[in-house]
Amino acid sequence: MQITTFKDMYLAELQELVSAEGQLGESLLQMAEVASHPALKDALLHHREQTEVQKERLVSLLQKHGAEPRAHTDQAMQALIHETEKMLGMLKGNDLRDAGLIASAQRLEHYEIAAYGTAAALAGQLDLRDDQRILHRSLEEEKQTDILLTQLAKSEVNPDAVAA
Repeated sequence: MQITTFKDMYLAELQELVSAEGQLGESLLQMAEVASHPALKDALLHHREQTEVQKERLVSLLQKHGAEPRAHTDQAMQALIHETEKMLGMLKGNDLRDAGLIASAQRLEHYEIAAYGTAAALAGQLDLRDDQRILHRSLEEEKQTDILLTQLAKSEVNPDAVAA
């Protein structure tokens, strides 16, 4: 897709987000499989479910605008997932791996927060208020996941890793 208008740029952002959510869904499942802390495993699986819903929202937005959902591959998400996999291969012991999972998951969340914030701002500039509302909903879900991961890290997972 050639980007020649502001709306094209907005649609390209949505396509990147579809790609990011698709990649993330698979990664979250893999992360949950290796997590040993039950609350962390649950949080990762819950976020995977949210990710699928968020992806469906994005696909609906793109279809509404007559754009293809899969025109781009989000290389930034691809790189972040690669770094997560690399880190997990280096961490020894369940407690340390769980702490590393949270750190990696939060990097992924922060990227999503930035991407959803950007897409929502672009929708606002285009006066696409329904799109903006939908994107803000996903943005708030991402922020809540980040808060949950922070609380889990501080209260349980990181203290266990320090003590191990």
